[in-house]
Amino acid sequence: MFDIGLADALAAILALSLNAYVLFGGADFGGGVWDLLASGPRRARQRAVISHALGPIWEANHVWLILAIVITFTCFPPLYARLGTLLHIPLTLMLVGIVLRGSAFTFRTYDSQHDATQRRWGRIFASASVITPVLLGISIGAVASGRLAPHPAASFAQQYVEPWCTPFAFSVGLLALVLFAFLAAVFLTLETLDPELSEDFRRRALLSGVAVFFASGLVLLLSQRDAPLVMEGLLSSGWAIPLHLATGASAIAVLAALWYRRFRLARIGVGLQVSLIFWGWPLAQYPLLLPPDLTIARAAAPDATLRLVLWVLGIGGVVLLPSLWYLFQIFKTVPADQGAGDA
Repeated sequence: MFDIGLADALAAILALSLNAYVLFGGADFGGGVWDLLASGPRRARQRAVISHALGPIWEANHVWLILAIVITFTCFPPLYARLGTLLHIPLTLMLVGIVLRGSAFTFRTYDSQHDATQRRWGRIFASASVITPVLLGISIGAVASGRLAPHPAASFAQQYVEPWCTPFAFSVGLLALVLFAFLAAVFLTLETLDPELSEDFRRRALLSGVAVFFASGLVLLLSQRDAPLVMEGLLSSGWAIPLHLATGASAIAVLAALWYRRFRLARIGVGLQVSLIFWGWPLAQYPLLLPPDLTIARAAAPDATLRLVLWVLGIGGVVLLPSLWYLFQIFKTVPADQGAGDA
């Protein structure tokens, strides 16, 4: 079924890099969602925990997105060209959101600590944290829908707006937002020594975990009309039933772990659950990179280029992966608020 060649191997690495971005960058964005929705008598302390949790690693999380862009540009130029052209509106807005979010987070950390200044930067940071995942999901939904084919005679709206401005694409955007919020809430239960704050994030994780179920159902329902290729793959492929069973089992395990306050088990489980949900998309459209017509083989660069990129990725991985592991060992093996007080 799967004839693995150079192009397939690099397509798999591309999917793995996007998976890593969904996990690490997604939890980063989800932290901004809970910053926006912080409430109750402990909202200032909730925001402080979120800020301390994101501070050491938020820039490093974007390395996976950069890797995905470089692989796409170098190894699959037709894919890069078509995405950059037909999805230039949501992708540009997404990049603007990433820049605004990072800038606001930095200024909120180092600017004046007066309440008015902090609220202004906080609103920009949180708003961009909500909008950017939605735009990412919309872009993925547009790819999965199979409507990204160039039509020279089409109008601007037909070519550059209608392919992504659909109920299905927006439902995928909603799913991305809910997934990221779920990831962040589960991760944040381990980022504080304060039992009350852990309970706050636990309740948010349970609620957002249930929301993921309904958002996933909405995506599947709308895919029947707007993304039949994905729906067929998710319902009819040989791997579909094992994937759904594994996803359902991991979802139940996460909710059970949260219910019984086994937060470390919940963190492992939520990473597995979100990864399984993500992999349903590339598996459903394999061997197409961009439906309806752009396959992996058709979009691939010459073998010489692919072989060189694989060598570079192997050498770069020797530097990158241990460095990231060391970064997380230093900053993520103890709660974020250890020694930080209640500021």
